[in-house]
Amino acid sequence: MSQQQRPQNFLTTFGAAGNLAFAVFGSQRRREPMSRLFSLAEANSLIPHLKGLLAKVQGEKQRMMEMKPHLEKAEQGHIYDWGSLRGPEYVRILDAFQQAARDIEELGVVVKDLDIGLCDFPHQRDGRVVYLCWKQDEEEVSWWHDLDSGFAGRQPV
Repeated sequence: MSQQQRPQNFLTTFGAAGNLAFAVFGSQRRREPMSRLFSLAEANSLIPHLKGLLAKVQGEKQRMMEMKPHLEKAEQGHIYDWGSLRGPEYVRILDAFQQAARDIEELGVVVKDLDIGLCDFPHQRDGRVVYLCWKQDEEEVSWWHDLDSGFAGRQPV
């Protein structure tokens, strides 16, 4: 990771609430056009791999959140040039988090909620693009919704 890609600090990169999903996956919502359309079979075939990638991203997020108090303390002391001995560890965790996130994005999957593993797969249905919708605790993709209706608009496949 180059120096300009590295975050200045934890809080300015992820916000006080630690909204990592938006920080990493938020760009997917602006991407035009959708890079891939999935059949139901294709989406379901990716579930085992996607579960592993989500577990990796979630694990790295947890590691970063555990470091948050230490990093906040280092941020407060930066005016005294104290720095942080755990900085290199944080950067390694962040790199692993971002790589796993890129791996998901390269699949063409749209992550909607990292914490519950809510993912959408762009899909052609009745001549229009919709999302096949899946959550990490589900065995297979069994739901779909319109692009603008979200999780609340899920309907059985």
